[in-house]
Amino acid sequence: MKLLKSTSFILASALLFAGCGAKEEKAASPAAGGASPAVSPAAAPAAAAPQKVKKIVVGTSGTFKDVTFLDDKGVLTGYDIELTKEIDKRLPDYEFEFKTMEFANILLSLEAGKVDLAVNQYEVNSERQAKFLFNDEAYNVWPSKVVVNKDNNTVNSIEDLKGKKVITSPGSNGAVWLQDYNKSKGNPFELVFSGSGGTNDVINQIKTGRVDATISTPFQVAGRNKDADAQQKVVGPVLYTSKIYYVLRKDETDLKSKIDEAIKEIKKDGTLASLSKKWLGEDFTVTQ
Repeated sequence: MKLLKSTSFILASALLFAGCGAKEEKAASPAAGGASPAVSPAAAPAAAAPQKVKKIVVGTSGTFKDVTFLDDKGVLTGYDIELTKEIDKRLPDYEFEFKTMEFANILLSLEAGKVDLAVNQYEVNSERQAKFLFNDEAYNVWPSKVVVNKDNNTVNSIEDLKGKKVITSPGSNGAVWLQDYNKSKGNPFELVFSGSGGTNDVINQIKTGRVDATISTPFQVAGRNKDADAQQKVVGPVLYTSKIYYVLRKDETDLKSKIDEAIKEIKKDGTLASLSKKWLGEDFTVTQ
């Protein structure tokens, strides 16, 4: 009887272990038909949406030789243009598109939202600062002097312009400076503005003696004499030195910061100096 109980216990235990083994083996075995049980793969991360490139319309005159002008093939080029293209290359979130217009209309178009960025050798002044945003990193520095006909030996400084006619382009850096100077000195000379011919009108009026002088940089005068037989010369000391910037609407703070970052890089790697030497003949950058 004792033996029977023991045998029964051993038999029951064997059956119990056999059953457990069978469960474990089934759980670990492939599914029927030899196929592995289906496993849901981890969900792949969603692809990032491509960043939208913001189009920036750049207003410029296209009439300033070697700075912003049309070459013999009608292609817009020059120092300001090639620098702006270089900035565009370094800003993948933006795409620049140029739009040419009369110089006097560039800032009007910027204010009206027809362009987003203005490039045409702009200098900061209080009137412009009240309406627009300038970037911080200047990309040019210009010494301005009195300019007269090469045969004029009576005007050797701005003090010699008393009672004479001085011509300038409306809305230009020189126009603002001349207006301020003339007002502060009791209007010693008559200030007249060039017509639609712009630079050519200034050249013709000085050459024919209808006006006596203008103010400009040695670089610009050398270019006019070479390309247009302007017959001009610079006289007297430097009147003022101007730094040149990009102009934006006041709400374009992000673009302004990106432009400053790009110009710093362009200065650091020598590209800015190279562009200046190529187009302007010398290194007229602010690090000069």
